Amino acid sequence: MLAAVDRAAPRTIVYVACDPAALGRDLGRLRRRGWRIEGVEAFDLYPNTHHVEAVAVLNCEG
Repeated sequence: MLAAVDRAAPRTIVYVACDPAALGRDLGRLRRRGWRIEGVEAFDLYPNTHHVEAVAVLNCEG
């Protein structure tokens, strides 16, 4: 998937995640590819459960 993102050459990525561990892994990969994390916000869409949704915004440094 990251190769496809590289080919598309977007200026901004909005990453929506339902798994904080996967978000952390993928943000690390994106940072190594030259992306800068502008912000991450968590949303408790399922109160009283362990589920947390997150939205991260990244901009390309290159």
